[in-house]
Amino acid sequence: MKFNKKKFIYLISPTKISKSFYNQLKDVLKQKKVSFFQLRLKKESFKKKLQIGRKIKTICKKFNVKFLINDDVYLAKKLNADGCHLGQKDMGITEARKLIGNKIIGITCHNSIKLAKIAITNKADYIAFGAFYSSKTKKVKYKAAINLIKKARRITKTPIVAIGGINLNNYKNLLLNKANFLAISGYIWNNKKLKPIEAIKKLK
Repeated sequence: MKFNKKKFIYLISPTKISKSFYNQLKDVLKQKKVSFFQLRLKKESFKKKLQIGRKIKTICKKFNVKFLINDDVYLAKKLNADGCHLGQKDMGITEARKLIGNKIIGITCHNSIKLAKIAITNKADYIAFGAFYSSKTKKVKYKAAINLIKKARRITKTPIVAIGGINLNNYKNLLLNKANFLAISGYIWNNKKLKPIEAIKKLK
């Protein structure tokens, strides 16, 4: 999987999609810093996610951003998304490949090199570690140390996504430690001081 170092952001959706969100998303993607957008809506129906997903997919395509679905391989297939992100309790990679073929499949590996090795063996397109910092978006069950990224880098060239509480104060440390992408949500969408476009502009 090829990647652009300037487009290091792996953007995750807010937990609820408002009417103003779509224009905000366009403004954020215009900054050319986002490689992936993941739709992560835990409380919406399949039908609602399908409606929202179609709109977002169109926007992502316009700005050359890969559109991924969190957890739900069937939704990814229905939307013909660019891929899917799978947790350890979700569908396995082999089964997911049967449904979505050669699309992007990324795997959550928490803080475990062992899980990363399994994901790599199963030909995951990227591996995700975290949480590196405390997060308001998701309860932190697994805490990852920064040196985990370098440990993983020694055993694989598979792209690494860092997850968890990433913001303006800590993002550079993760990039310096060789994370390829930073999964960001709350800093962009729930920032009390900055609008989404202002927040992303500060990440350089």
